[in-house]
Amino acid sequence: MDWRIGLVSFSALLSAQAAQAQSVGYEEALAAVRVEQPALEAGALRVQSRREAAEAADELPDPRVRAGVMNLPVSGPAAFELDRQLPTQVAIGIEQEIPNLARRRARVGVASSEVRLAEARLGVTDRDLLADAGMAWVRLYYAQARIELAHAALDELSAFVPAANSAVASGSARPAESLAIRRELLGIEDAATSIEAERETAQAQLSRYIPFPDPVALGEAPSAALDEGKLRFELEGNPELLLADAEQDRAEAGVALARAEKRPDFGVSVTYGRRDQAFGDAVSVMGSITLPIFTDRRQNPRIAAAEADAAAALAEREDRRRALVADFEADLATWRSTMRQWRRARDELLPLARDRVDLETASFAAGRADLVDVIAAKSALALLELEILEREQAAVQAAVKLQLTYGEGRP
Repeated sequence: MDWRIGLVSFSALLSAQAAQAQSVGYEEALAAVRVEQPALEAGALRVQSRREAAEAADELPDPRVRAGVMNLPVSGPAAFELDRQLPTQVAIGIEQEIPNLARRRARVGVASSEVRLAEARLGVTDRDLLADAGMAWVRLYYAQARIELAHAALDELSAFVPAANSAVASGSARPAESLAIRRELLGIEDAATSIEAERETAQAQLSRYIPFPDPVALGEAPSAALDEGKLRFELEGNPELLLADAEQDRAEAGVALARAEKRPDFGVSVTYGRRDQAFGDAVSVMGSITLPIFTDRRQNPRIAAAEADAAAALAEREDRRRALVADFEADLATWRSTMRQWRRARDELLPLARDRVDLETASFAAGRADLVDVIAAKSALALLELEILEREQAAVQAAVKLQLTYGEGRP
């Protein structure tokens, strides 16, 4: 997986956005996740480390040089003299261990599985960062939309305050009505304060992934629509399962390496001996082989342990699959629920609230309603519109989470 994308083009994008009050779109935010992220850089370095190690997995062990004095007498008339006896010699030699072919292939398998495991972990990290950044952008986008709506509602309702005060002063309205108007305004101001905190929180979360201290969400929000069948089909390619597969491959490679220990290893050595000229120099060539005996106490327990680890990895893979499917179905149910709640509020509750405003306004114009009734209806409409945006946000967040967590169509 190549996460280092668009460094030059993204730098140009940042320069253009600097002139736009540090604004960033949804797709640009996701692209920024893969640029200069410490977690991704660490994962990529681990992959590089495993690949470098894999290149040496099939190499023979380093040869060993031996040097010393052989057959030196330590007693008798020739004690500690190098040139008095035939076997005595100053020797230097080299040894090379040669692991059996099965062990060498198993080491290659282990090294390759370590590479795949590091790549799978990088994939999980990439998935998690994308999902977190996408959710943060959506939260910021809707916080901006809701705070704008709240301020517009406050401006509209505040325009009624002079008229209410005049009505109280003229005696055509009760003094308590001005208090009721203030209560309605305070309700919306309270909502605006809460939304402002949500906006600042979303900005802080998004700033983790893009080089902006106070980012502004720009453009259109992602769609809340999903293809359930496509997501369900792509579930088998989820990074969590790919990680579980890599861990299982690593455990199976460990089994192959443990079994290779039951096969003998070899060795060869060459020694050159310097003796007295009267005897002539000597060369020795020796071979060696390990004897895998007592396997019940040595190799077999290690093989059994490796096989148990492989069986555990297989069971953990199935457990992860079940947990993934359960989480997917739960998130899908949440998405369906949020979609229904959003559409119900938008298509049924909103028309009723608007009709109430129209009716109260007409009644006030005809002298059959008080101004406070009109303001209460408008306040209820504003709060409902804020709630509808909140429900839309929940639906979009559920869709983004499903797409970025479970879908293969991630940017």
